[in-house]
Amino acid sequence: MDDYSRQATRLEAIGGSYDKWLLGAAVALASIGVVMVASSSIALTQSPFYYLTRHLIFIAIGVVLAGVTMRVELKEIEKYNQLLLLGCFALLIVVFVPGLGSSVNGAQRWINLGISKFQTVEAVKVLYIVWLSSYLVRFRDEVNATWQAMLKPVGVVGVLVVLLLMQPDFGSSMLLLGITTCMLVLGGAQIKRIILPVLLLLPGLIALVIFEPYRMRRVTSFMDPWQDQLGSGYQLSNALMAIGRGEWTGVGLGASIQKLNYLPESHTDFIFSVIAEELGFLGVCGIISLYVLLVGRAFWLGMRCIEMRRHFAGYIAFGIALWISLQTFVSIGVNLGMLPTKGLTLPLISSGGSSVMMTCVAMGLLLRVSYEYNRAVRRQEVREDLEGAEPDVAEAHDGAPAEPRTEAASAVAAAMQSSAARGTSRMQQRVEPTFGRIA
Repeated sequence: MDDYSRQATRLEAIGGSYDKWLLGAAVALASIGVVMVASSSIALTQSPFYYLTRHLIFIAIGVVLAGVTMRVELKEIEKYNQLLLLGCFALLIVVFVPGLGSSVNGAQRWINLGISKFQTVEAVKVLYIVWLSSYLVRFRDEVNATWQAMLKPVGVVGVLVVLLLMQPDFGSSMLLLGITTCMLVLGGAQIKRIILPVLLLLPGLIALVIFEPYRMRRVTSFMDPWQDQLGSGYQLSNALMAIGRGEWTGVGLGASIQKLNYLPESHTDFIFSVIAEELGFLGVCGIISLYVLLVGRAFWLGMRCIEMRRHFAGYIAFGIALWISLQTFVSIGVNLGMLPTKGLTLPLISSGGSSVMMTCVAMGLLLRVSYEYNRAVRRQEVREDLEGAEPDVAEAHDGAPAEPRTEAASAVAAAMQSSAARGTSRMQQRVEPTFGRIA
């Protein structure tokens, strides 16, 4: 083995490291979630630690799944993009199969696994983001240039939305639409082309609210929850009372009054209100800061990956950042009375087996992106050092004539240069994303 072959071997042996900021923010939010689930659910059952025990079990399963995800190469995941899309449709259809699907409070969103129920849309969020990331890599030039390529993911998400509305799950439908729109913009689609489908969908979405009585009640109660405080406005009015009691520093951990069977879903959809009551404004600001750190770091990571032409990794980072940020915004907005009531959990904090496990998988995928990015940066640095230290013509010892580099060594060097510039895209000489240019 010549020197260049040994150098190439050493280069491939260089590994990466996981982003400590992402990992720290995720662990901090999950730890806060454990404490707040224990506090908010302590009075809901005769066994005070029933929900806490379940939450810890689901977190443990989620950590295992995240660990497995962190060890899988993104290029291996990208190979199965079409199967992932088929998995999205299958998961949303299987809830309607008798014997497998399970209904809770009139919604057909779960499948019965025997020991627990699983809400399939939580897995769909992860699978859909991976598929859409792969699609934008394969067709990003066409997405920017043609209507057909841009409308294909719109049609896919349209079918998914129809299946979700049949369950019904209006909140997750809007979340997937939001993720799709934003990822198309980040993938280079022109904003003026995206506006038209949005305007065409808007009347239909408004009609879904107006002609569905329970959705209309949510809108009216959101506008004035005190008008029917013991009826349609019961959840929001109690949430606002909990938030108001918290003031600056809160009433103290475990001292919430509203969680004592006054505030429905205090450990899931309305856990933010309990946090505000017990930890106050300062505690809320701390939690929001952790979300800002997590999402901001994910967007930063996505940008760095795009700059290195690792587009698949970059789009995955964008998609997960959009998912976490949009769902967090909706969950907090519902608790504050800024948005109509939707059944979306607070990521990494709220109790809920499906949500906890799939959010952990998303964090594992995001950490894998950070690992491969860091690995690429370290290899690039070593490669540049090697290229700078070894010219094409080697200097001879003791003044002897120089000898040209062999063809094999030149091939190894060319392969190393090619690997530095190559991302996960299957197409070469691509036009870079325009990030939603107007013209």
